[in-house]
Amino acid sequence: MRKLFLLRHAKSSWDDTSLDDFERPLNLRGEQSAHAMAAFLAKSHIRPGLVLVSGAVRTRATWDAIEPVMEGVSAAIEESLYEAGKGDLLNRLRALDDHTTSVMLIGHNPGLGRLASILVCHQGETQALGRMNDKFSTGALAEIDLEIDHWAELEAGCGRLVRFIRPKDLTP
Repeated sequence: MRKLFLLRHAKSSWDDTSLDDFERPLNLRGEQSAHAMAAFLAKSHIRPGLVLVSGAVRTRATWDAIEPVMEGVSAAIEESLYEAGKGDLLNRLRALDDHTTSVMLIGHNPGLGRLASILVCHQGETQALGRMNDKFSTGALAEIDLEIDHWAELEAGCGRLVRFIRPKDLTP
């Protein structure tokens, strides 16, 4: 059994149109959402063995917000995760060391949402599936249990969606 957490970067800013997409920072709402997600991760005792982070500014800023509650968790910033499609993400996860039993990937849509959909293939908590299939919104977290012993076995349908949390689910 393996566990995968897919976290889409928090809401980014479009204020500076001169910035390349890769360089866009979080906006105020995104910063607030990332900190709310950090509080949720701490309260839920979510501590993956490894965090993989796209090199884009907004994903690194999302990681920066949650990193304090992940003290001691190894993280790798990987440029190749930016604009990665579901196939690229699958291949990256399949290459993980089997000593790592849980991983969080902080990335982008549409790749992240498509990866989640193919892994769970409509298996999991009904309301969570509905929210995820409606929209893998910015700042959202999918927690997926994987019925595999080795990362190389990762394939469509091997997962079950445990929960799907959006920033708006965390605000009173």
